[in-house]
Amino acid sequence: MAFKRTDHYDQDTTKQLIENYRSTLEALGEDPNREGLLKTPERVAKAMQYITQGYSMSAHEILLSAKFHESYSEMVIVKDIELYSMCEHHMLPFFGKAHVAYIPNGWITGLSKIAHVVECFSRRLQVQERMTHQILDAIQETLDPLGVAVVIEAHHLCMMMRGVSKQNSVTTTSAFSGQFRAHETRSEFMKLIGAHLH
Repeated sequence: MAFKRTDHYDQDTTKQLIENYRSTLEALGEDPNREGLLKTPERVAKAMQYITQGYSMSAHEILLSAKFHESYSEMVIVKDIELYSMCEHHMLPFFGKAHVAYIPNGWITGLSKIAHVVECFSRRLQVQERMTHQILDAIQETLDPLGVAVVIEAHHLCMMMRGVSKQNSVTTTSAFSGQFRAHETRSEFMKLIGAHLH
């Protein structure tokens, strides 16, 4: 049985992007009609739509789709959430892991929804600093917890492939609200995300 993809893309957007990428290849001195590049503009057009699908996602709707009353009031941590994003300055990828925690205040959400919120904001043209706060704000506003903590560690190809060309550099950003602003709670979170408990 032949393999068949079922991805759906906006036809008008795809057509416009194909034309743009054909022009880009020509501007770079390539021949978009040679065999190896013949379908490249279409592939890139579809890849870019997939990579930036976060624009059509709502973090609030994601969290509300699995929001439950619960008396649990201790720290909930989802760590090592893989993320892939695109630097808005050079449109080169950056990738890494997000660690997210919140302290419920009568409401919890499905654990997978936290990962989906990270996906929602990472699948856009981004800067890591803004994305860190967007994840925190979405959880804080939707669940109204006692506090939220977000730490992101990422490798940026704009630093690794061009410019300073530092292959081993890691960028870490963090954002805290509510009880996580207290040193003791923040320290507990940082200790837990750094521990190998499994």
